[in-house]
Amino acid sequence: MSKKAYDKIATGLKDAIAIARGEADPRSYRVHVPSDVDVGRIRRKLKLSQSEFAARFGIAPGTLRDWEQKRKRPDGPARVLLMVIEREPAAVERVVRASTRRAA
Repeated sequence: MSKKAYDKIATGLKDAIAIARGEADPRSYRVHVPSDVDVGRIRRKLKLSQSEFAARFGIAPGTLRDWEQKRKRPDGPARVLLMVIEREPAAVERVVRASTRRAA
């Protein structure tokens, strides 16, 4: 491997670490949101029924069914929410619970 190639890879790795740690300026990189999310897999991973998942995360049951049955696709912000639910479901639950209490 050439020194130039090594330096380019090393720089990319340092940039990736800074982004992962939240140390990079968000204007310096682009976030990738996948074009498709397997909603059913996420729900099953959490061991929730469709109605439980919908209620817990503030998603209309019909919308959830449409996503799982591929009649509709989640839009960009919904895909981001689903990605967060997949990785940090407790964080989303806390936010939804807090918002529900404030609305009451």
